[in-house]
Amino acid sequence: MKFVLLVEGDTEKLAAGDFLSRWLNPQLERNVGIQVVRFSGYSELLRKVATKAQMHLDGPRQSQVIAVIGLIDLYGPHEFYPSHAKTADERYEWGTRHIEKEVGRDRFRMFFAVHDFEAWLLSQPTIFPSDIKSALPGKIAQLEAVNFDEPPAKLLDKVYKARTRRNYKKTTYGRELFGKLDPVVAAQKCPRLSQMLNEMLRLAKSAGN
Repeated sequence: MKFVLLVEGDTEKLAAGDFLSRWLNPQLERNVGIQVVRFSGYSELLRKVATKAQMHLDGPRQSQVIAVIGLIDLYGPHEFYPSHAKTADERYEWGTRHIEKEVGRDRFRMFFAVHDFEAWLLSQPTIFPSDIKSALPGKIAQLEAVNFDEPPAKLLDKVYKARTRRNYKKTTYGRELFGKLDPVVAAQKCPRLSQMLNEMLRLAKSAGN
């Protein structure tokens, strides 16, 4: 049995499956897999999410699919949200309802990384090299409460440039850092991540795992 996870980029493709599995499987009687499907950015995912979900939920291996899960950064698709949805919570709730209604399948769930996938890394500063860790600001204590001006990925890029004179390489560094990240710690500090994980756990248990 498996989840199909639809993601927007390479970092998620490389790191999300293992990271989520390390939280999920210890709580199940039988391990479940996570098949990660990468799109070329959030725009493609939003255009094709209904078709891709249908393909997996109605395909020849549909009995092996617990659910299809969509995951994109809340920060990215500014043009996607209606003008009245300005706060993170408003955009999250509207986006979730809108996409789940568009897909229209009982075994589909939509989630957003608030504000982006890298926010989860900042939940555990000890995984970073000491020079990067010492430069991280105190405001990261509330990772999902930051505004849209400097989401975690931009913050990391700024810190890496200042301390190493190099950009933050999302795929190279991200895969290594997510391998060190404790998903229990991340879930404790990121309520929306915790919401996603707990729903996946509920779905997996309902499917007999």
